[in-house]
Amino acid sequence: MKIDIVSDTFPLLSTASPQTIEWLLNIATEHDYPSERAVLMEDAWGNAVYFIVSGWVKVRRNKGEKSVAIAILGTGDFFGEMAVLDESPRSTDVISLSEVKLLSVSRERFIQILFKDPQLHHRMLQMMVRRVRQINLRLQMRLSPPAVKLAHTLVSLADSYGQESEQGKQIFNIPLKDLAAVTEITLEETTKIMEKLSEKAWIKIDTVNNIMSLINYQQLVVLATKL
Repeated sequence: MKIDIVSDTFPLLSTASPQTIEWLLNIATEHDYPSERAVLMEDAWGNAVYFIVSGWVKVRRNKGEKSVAIAILGTGDFFGEMAVLDESPRSTDVISLSEVKLLSVSRERFIQILFKDPQLHHRMLQMMVRRVRQINLRLQMRLSPPAVKLAHTLVSLADSYGQESEQGKQIFNIPLKDLAAVTEITLEETTKIMEKLSEKAWIKIDTVNNIMSLINYQQLVVLATKL
């Protein structure tokens, strides 16, 4: 990947110096996974940070014999940093939802990069604070109607990873079970709401290419802000 493409693709690296990005590309390891493949397993020691070059993954937590999705990540995002920074076992699994291309940087090299580039170090803190705020917002929304919560999830995914098209912002067609889990509503509620959104032509699902188009994005934003 070229340095300017890396800066545009990964918000975490948008303020990093060209030298930092070049060094990172030289030491990073590439990984390719098919859909529905375990990328990282729970309780594995944090030995690397992973950058999503393309594709979608879900972060899930195991509850007894069941596993529950707690986050959906797409192109340009990263994961594994918490286990690397506090040197503890990972508390979650990461599973590919689509074909995924990743870059991994070992714990030692990633920490070296943070110390060498103050701008990247500061950007990392900003991104982690942003994630904490997103968690706080989800907690505030727990008493909101299911439709509001689901709209918020769709808008958040579109804002973070959506691609502009003639039919509005496009995201991966996330399995309803995972969409329900991340939104913290039931599968039945999710199914009914998605059907209504499709009937209203606010969204359109392309099952062949696994794409969801948010056709009436502005209406979804309005719905998502009804806290």
